[in-house]
Amino acid sequence: MSEEEGITVSKSENFSEWFTQVVFRGELADVRYGVQGFIVHMPWAFRILREIYRLLEEDVEEDGHEPFLFPTVIPEKSLLREKEHAGFAPDVFWVTRQGEHDMEEPVALRPTGETALYPMYSLWIRSYKDLPFKRYQSRITVFRNEKVTRPFLRGREFMFFETHDVFRTHDDAMVQIRRDMKTMENVAWEKLKLPSIFMQRPQWDKFKGADNTYASDTIMPDGKRNQMSSTHDLGHNFARAYDIKFIDDDGKEKFGWQTCFGPGVWRIMAALIGIHGDDQGLVLPAIVAPLQAVIVPIYFAEKAEQALAIRAYCLEIKKMLEEEMKITFDDSENTPGYKYNHWELRGVPLRIEVGPKELETKTLTTVRRTDRKREKVGVQNTVYEVKKQLAMVDAQIEERAQQYFLNNTKSAESFDELKTIIEEFRGFVKVPFCSMEMDGEECASKIKEETTADVCGTPFYDPETPKNKKCIVCGREAKTMAYVTKSY
Repeated sequence: MSEEEGITVSKSENFSEWFTQVVFRGELADVRYGVQGFIVHMPWAFRILREIYRLLEEDVEEDGHEPFLFPTVIPEKSLLREKEHAGFAPDVFWVTRQGEHDMEEPVALRPTGETALYPMYSLWIRSYKDLPFKRYQSRITVFRNEKVTRPFLRGREFMFFETHDVFRTHDDAMVQIRRDMKTMENVAWEKLKLPSIFMQRPQWDKFKGADNTYASDTIMPDGKRNQMSSTHDLGHNFARAYDIKFIDDDGKEKFGWQTCFGPGVWRIMAALIGIHGDDQGLVLPAIVAPLQAVIVPIYFAEKAEQALAIRAYCLEIKKMLEEEMKITFDDSENTPGYKYNHWELRGVPLRIEVGPKELETKTLTTVRRTDRKREKVGVQNTVYEVKKQLAMVDAQIEERAQQYFLNNTKSAESFDELKTIIEEFRGFVKVPFCSMEMDGEECASKIKEETTADVCGTPFYDPETPKNKKCIVCGREAKTMAYVTKSY
């Protein structure tokens, strides 16, 4: 790669091509595996993804979840047992042969975990003393026959994380749903600086087999909704289908109240790329960056002795910092300009430059990835100052994300106004709407048909009830203010 290579399009002018270039030129994924929708996760991306998993695992374990791991395959009878969930069947991948022979019963590659886990839950849960029963599985993949695929947004195999819980009462289940939302606040916002709105999905857009679905939605720079997580109030639907019962303290046998929570590891990765990145490539918060700092030496070929001294000085600085952070010393033969481009494309939060002036004055120069501001740091204050610079990078990422998500919602009072705004505005459009129940689906379908946008729901916190307003589609009394936007 020459010094001039890198991202060749502006994120603001052509987000789709920008995203593609960051993914491939930044060596995050390779699609040349030979099977559509199945990608190779490259080392830099996989390190970021592992950190996302780690943050989620720590948070749900703090909430009392225990890890387990189920097989990748699901017996056909289990997948089809819950009739609503059987809606997945046309989109699953089936294994039908075992060696040279047809299998007696086909097995499906899991599209999600419910139909695999819950037959076992019916064996494990017996008494109210077993509840709450809170489990999760992580660092797995699932398989769905998606028609359109794109790395980190839609795939036929993609990285997955899921919790599955059983409770004595519905109130307990709703407490868990709020705690699932808190996990997304803790991880997606507090750690990764990714803003979102928690939405309650319409009944026609809920998870198959759920009573209600709640999701954290963010907006990507092209104006499309990215659902970073979903959590589901399963009621008794799966408990009845899979016979998940317990003897309560009154001696009566009862069905468990269930929830499941799926933070989208891939979708979170896509949001990190799309929301924080700039025209040079990735911009990463320090907590998930595979490298938090890189030392770049500045040598002059004709001054070999000086070059050796600079190299020794760089190694001294690296030794000071390597127990405090993830850092590397780029002593490759590439030019400094090449190295700057290389590490900026990959989003390393901080660059440390060391040349003849730094060697002479026993200093180093830090350059923040976010604003490229250069700071001279005395070697005696290296650890403190570099940590301070990393904190400033995170603060700048957070501030930019807040500004990015500010004023993300506009209002429309008529269908024509909605059409105009949807074409011009990259965000949510709030409209008076007849119903989030099934009787509102026809109006949502008309919006989809004429704008390509979806009715994605209403905010879980502080939903707005319209007064004296009519649905913008059918003209009936509006019972809610719906949020509309385009989606992936």
